[in-house]
Amino acid sequence: MQEYFTYAPVASVIFAATLIASLLAFYNEELHLKWMLHPYSINRGSKFYTVITSGFIHRDWSHLLFNMISYYFFAFRLETRLGHWQFAVLYFASLVLSDLPSIQKHKNDIWYHSLGASGAISAVIFSGILFDPLAGMYLMFIPIAVPAIIFGVLYLIYCWWASKASRDNINHDAHLFGALSGIAITIILMPGVIPLFLRQLGAR
Repeated sequence: MQEYFTYAPVASVIFAATLIASLLAFYNEELHLKWMLHPYSINRGSKFYTVITSGFIHRDWSHLLFNMISYYFFAFRLETRLGHWQFAVLYFASLVLSDLPSIQKHKNDIWYHSLGASGAISAVIFSGILFDPLAGMYLMFIPIAVPAIIFGVLYLIYCWWASKASRDNINHDAHLFGALSGIAITIILMPGVIPLFLRQLGAR
Protein backbone atom coordinates (compact mmCIF):
# COMPACT_ATOMS: atom_id res chain seq x y z
CA MET A 1 0.00 0.00 0.00
CA GLN A 2 2.96 2.31 0.69
CA GLU A 3 4.00 2.02 -2.96
CA TYR A 4 0.52 3.08 -4.12
CA PHE A 5 0.53 6.02 -1.70
CA THR A 6 3.88 7.18 -3.08
CA TYR A 7 2.79 7.57 -6.69
CA ALA A 8 -0.99 7.97 -6.24
CA PRO A 9 -1.59 9.54 -2.80
CA VAL A 10 -5.03 11.01 -3.58
CA ALA A 11 -6.39 7.76 -5.02
CA SER A 12 -4.96 5.86 -2.03
CA VAL A 13 -6.60 8.14 0.54
CA ILE A 14 -9.97 7.97 -1.24
CA PHE A 15 -9.71 4.18 -1.47
CA ALA A 16 -8.95 3.82 2.25
CA ALA A 17 -11.57 6.40 3.29
CA THR A 18 -14.28 4.64 1.26
CA LEU A 19 -13.47 1.28 2.81
CA ILE A 20 -13.46 2.70 6.35
CA ALA A 21 -16.65 4.76 5.90
CA SER A 22 -18.50 1.83 4.32
CA LEU A 23 -17.48 -0.53 7.10
CA LEU A 24 -18.59 1.96 9.76
CA ALA A 25 -21.95 2.37 8.02
CA PHE A 26 -22.44 -1.40 7.65
CA TYR A 27 -22.49 -1.78 11.41
CA ASN A 28 -24.19 1.45 12.39
CA GLU A 29 -27.67 1.82 10.91
CA GLU A 30 -28.13 5.35 12.27
CA LEU A 31 -24.90 6.51 10.63
CA HIS A 32 -25.82 4.69 7.42
CA LEU A 33 -29.11 6.58 7.14
CA LYS A 34 -27.54 9.89 8.17
CA TRP A 35 -24.89 9.74 5.43
CA MET A 36 -27.20 8.67 2.58
CA LEU A 37 -28.16 11.20 -0.09
CA HIS A 38 -31.59 12.66 0.65
CA PRO A 39 -32.78 14.96 -2.16
CA TYR A 40 -35.93 15.96 -0.28
CA SER A 41 -33.86 17.49 2.54
CA ILE A 42 -31.29 19.05 0.21
CA ASN A 43 -34.02 20.85 -1.73
CA ARG A 44 -35.28 22.22 1.57
CA GLY A 45 -31.94 23.59 2.70
CA SER A 46 -30.46 20.83 4.81
CA LYS A 47 -28.21 17.76 4.62
CA PHE A 48 -26.02 19.21 1.87
CA TYR A 49 -23.15 17.15 3.27
CA THR A 50 -24.83 13.96 2.04
CA VAL A 51 -23.78 14.84 -1.53
CA ILE A 52 -20.26 13.88 -0.38
CA THR A 53 -20.87 11.37 2.43
CA SER A 54 -23.22 9.24 0.33
CA GLY A 55 -20.33 8.63 -2.06
CA PHE A 56 -18.26 6.97 0.64
CA ILE A 57 -20.79 4.38 1.81
CA HIS A 58 -22.34 1.34 0.12
CA ARG A 59 -25.41 -0.83 0.33
CA ASP A 60 -23.65 -4.13 1.09
CA TRP A 61 -20.42 -6.06 0.56
CA SER A 62 -21.11 -6.91 -3.08
CA HIS A 63 -21.83 -3.26 -3.90
CA LEU A 64 -18.64 -2.16 -2.12
CA LEU A 65 -16.46 -4.82 -3.76
CA PHE A 66 -17.78 -4.10 -7.27
CA ASN A 67 -17.05 -0.40 -6.92
CA MET A 68 -13.65 -0.84 -5.25
CA ILE A 69 -12.44 -3.38 -7.80
CA SER A 70 -13.48 -1.03 -10.62
CA TYR A 71 -11.77 1.84 -8.82
CA TYR A 72 -8.60 -0.19 -8.24
CA PHE A 73 -8.18 -1.06 -11.92
CA PHE A 74 -8.43 2.56 -13.09
CA ALA A 75 -7.79 5.12 -10.32
CA PHE A 76 -4.15 4.63 -9.37
CA ARG A 77 -2.89 4.64 -12.95
CA LEU A 78 -5.15 7.55 -13.85
CA GLU A 79 -3.71 9.76 -11.10
CA THR A 80 -0.20 9.28 -12.50
CA ARG A 81 -1.38 10.39 -15.93
CA LEU A 82 -3.78 13.16 -14.93
CA GLY A 83 -1.94 14.60 -11.91
CA HIS A 84 -2.64 14.63 -8.18
CA TRP A 85 -4.80 17.73 -7.72
CA GLN A 86 -6.41 17.10 -11.08
CA PHE A 87 -7.47 13.62 -9.96
CA ALA A 88 -8.96 15.11 -6.79
CA VAL A 89 -10.92 17.67 -8.82
CA LEU A 90 -12.15 14.96 -11.19
CA TYR A 91 -13.28 12.67 -8.38
CA PHE A 92 -15.07 15.13 -6.12
CA ALA A 93 -16.55 17.30 -8.86
CA SER A 94 -17.97 14.19 -10.55
CA LEU A 95 -19.26 12.93 -7.21
CA VAL A 96 -21.31 16.11 -6.84
CA LEU A 97 -22.31 16.57 -10.48
CA SER A 98 -23.48 12.97 -10.86
CA ASP A 99 -25.91 13.46 -7.96
CA LEU A 100 -27.55 16.62 -9.31
CA PRO A 101 -30.03 14.84 -11.65
CA SER A 102 -31.18 12.58 -8.80
CA ILE A 103 -31.53 15.56 -6.47
CA GLN A 104 -33.78 17.25 -9.03
CA LYS A 105 -35.68 14.09 -9.98
CA HIS A 106 -36.51 13.11 -6.39
CA LYS A 107 -36.79 16.54 -4.79
CA ASN A 108 -40.34 15.89 -3.61
CA ASP A 109 -39.92 12.23 -2.65
CA ILE A 110 -39.42 12.16 1.10
CA TRP A 111 -38.74 8.41 1.10
CA TYR A 112 -35.99 8.43 -1.51
CA HIS A 113 -32.42 7.88 -0.33
CA SER A 114 -29.38 6.75 -2.29
CA LEU A 115 -25.74 5.91 -1.74
CA GLY A 116 -22.57 4.68 -3.40
CA ALA A 117 -19.46 5.97 -5.15
CA SER A 118 -20.88 5.04 -8.54
CA GLY A 119 -20.84 8.51 -10.07
CA ALA A 120 -17.25 9.31 -9.16
CA ILE A 121 -16.02 5.84 -10.10
CA SER A 122 -17.78 6.07 -13.46
CA ALA A 123 -15.92 9.34 -13.99
CA VAL A 124 -12.62 7.62 -13.17
CA ILE A 125 -13.38 4.75 -15.56
CA PHE A 126 -14.27 6.99 -18.50
CA SER A 127 -11.40 9.35 -17.85
CA GLY A 128 -9.13 6.31 -17.98
CA ILE A 129 -10.74 5.21 -21.25
CA LEU A 130 -9.87 8.57 -22.81
CA PHE A 131 -6.20 7.93 -22.07
CA ASP A 132 -6.17 4.29 -23.14
CA PRO A 133 -9.32 3.31 -25.10
CA LEU A 134 -7.91 0.03 -26.42
CA ALA A 135 -6.56 -1.31 -23.13
CA GLY A 136 -7.61 -4.95 -22.69
CA MET A 137 -10.05 -5.68 -19.90
CA TYR A 138 -11.24 -9.06 -18.72
CA LEU A 139 -14.88 -9.33 -17.71
CA MET A 140 -16.48 -12.04 -15.66
CA PHE A 141 -17.35 -15.14 -17.75
CA ILE A 142 -15.60 -13.69 -20.85
CA PRO A 143 -12.18 -15.38 -21.38
CA ILE A 144 -10.86 -12.80 -23.89
CA ALA A 145 -9.80 -9.21 -23.37
CA VAL A 146 -12.39 -6.56 -24.24
CA PRO A 147 -11.16 -3.09 -25.32
CA ALA A 148 -11.79 -0.50 -22.62
CA ILE A 149 -13.99 1.59 -24.91
CA ILE A 150 -16.27 -1.42 -25.53
CA PHE A 151 -16.34 -2.06 -21.80
CA GLY A 152 -17.45 1.55 -21.32
CA VAL A 153 -20.36 1.17 -23.72
CA LEU A 154 -21.46 -2.09 -22.08
CA TYR A 155 -21.11 -0.46 -18.67
CA LEU A 156 -23.43 2.39 -19.63
CA ILE A 157 -25.98 -0.01 -21.12
CA TYR A 158 -25.99 -1.96 -17.87
CA CYS A 159 -26.36 1.25 -15.85
CA TRP A 160 -29.33 2.33 -17.97
CA TRP A 161 -30.99 -1.05 -17.48
CA ALA A 162 -30.23 -1.11 -13.75
CA SER A 163 -31.64 2.39 -13.35
CA LYS A 164 -34.92 1.33 -14.96
CA ALA A 165 -35.14 -1.88 -12.92
CA SER A 166 -33.83 -0.44 -9.67
CA ARG A 167 -35.54 -1.47 -6.46
CA ASP A 168 -32.65 -0.70 -4.09
CA ASN A 169 -30.96 2.42 -2.68
CA ILE A 170 -28.08 2.36 -5.16
CA ASN A 171 -27.97 5.52 -7.26
CA HIS A 172 -27.80 3.91 -10.71
CA ASP A 173 -28.57 7.22 -12.44
CA ALA A 174 -25.24 8.52 -11.14
CA HIS A 175 -23.33 6.06 -13.34
CA LEU A 176 -24.30 7.78 -16.59
CA PHE A 177 -23.92 11.33 -15.33
CA GLY A 178 -20.66 10.44 -13.61
CA ALA A 179 -19.30 9.03 -16.88
CA LEU A 180 -20.26 12.21 -18.78
CA SER A 181 -18.79 14.39 -16.02
CA GLY A 182 -15.56 12.41 -16.07
CA ILE A 183 -15.17 12.84 -19.83
CA ALA A 184 -15.93 16.58 -19.73
CA ILE A 185 -13.68 17.34 -16.72
CA THR A 186 -10.78 15.35 -18.18
CA ILE A 187 -10.99 17.27 -21.45
CA ILE A 188 -11.11 20.59 -19.58
CA LEU A 189 -8.11 19.69 -17.41
CA MET A 190 -6.10 18.12 -20.24
CA PRO A 191 -7.33 19.07 -23.74
CA GLY A 192 -4.47 17.09 -25.28
CA VAL A 193 -6.26 13.88 -24.32
CA ILE A 194 -8.59 14.27 -27.34
CA PRO A 195 -5.89 13.85 -30.04
CA LEU A 196 -4.31 11.12 -27.92
CA PHE A 197 -7.64 9.27 -27.82
CA LEU A 198 -8.21 9.67 -31.57
CA ARG A 199 -4.66 8.59 -32.45
CA GLN A 200 -5.04 5.40 -30.46
CA LEU A 201 -8.35 4.56 -32.10
CA GLY A 202 -6.87 5.28 -35.52
CA ALA A 203 -3.82 3.11 -34.86
CA ARG A 204 -5.85 -0.11 -34.72
